[in-house]
Order: sequence, then C-alpha cells, then structure tokens
Amino acid sequence: MNSDRIFVAAGGLCGAAGVALSAAAAHAGGGNVGTAASFLLMHAPVFLAAGLVGGNRLLHGGCGILLAGLLVFAGDLLMRDYAGTRLFPMAAPAGGILLIGGWLVVAASAFGRVTRAK
Repeated sequence: MNSDRIFVAAGGLCGAAGVALSAAAAHAGGGNVGTAASFLLMHAPVFLAAGLVGGNRLLHGGCGILLAGLLVFAGDLLMRDYAGTRLFPMAAPAGGILLIGGWLVVAASAFGRVTRAK
C-alpha cells in the first residue's frame, strides 16, 4: 500500500474516531476524551489532503511524524480515561513534541519539489 492510500485511510479513520469520541465526551463528560477527539478531527484533513493531492517526500515524512504523534498523544489521553493508566511515562508530551515537529516538517515541505498524485 503506498503512502497516499495510507494517508487517505488515516484521514478517514481519524475523522470517524474523532466524531465517535466527541459523542462519547458529550455524553460522558470526558475532558481527555474531548481533547483527543479534537486533535483527531483537526488532523484528519491534513492526512486526506496529503493523500489526495500528493506532495513530496518531505510532506509525506511530515505527515508520518504527525500520525505517530497523534497516535501517541491521543492514545495516552484515552488510556488515562478508559484504562486509568498512561500509555507510557511522558507519552502525551512526547506525542505533542512529535506533532510540533511534524507540522514544522510539513511547513518545510513547501520549499521542496512537488509531485502530483497519479
């Protein structure tokens, strides 16, 4: 499976999980769940755009870093609420650092050569 398809799938899954978790947070009043839902929903369009439009290697690398950061950050918040434990020590800050780094790589990708999706 190529990276374009992976990012489209990630965008769809992040969107679906974000909506489902938003509903769970609204009905159960979960602060961490609501935060995780917001992060999933705000990043879903990035993955869809990268997968549908194409881009360069740097953009895809940045999106990969974003996806890893999102999974660690949101995963830790959800583990805290649903399992009563952390994913691993300092997981949320590590995920946040990956998200910041991923966005910086996405920004840097604007200066690379763009390739369009086939």
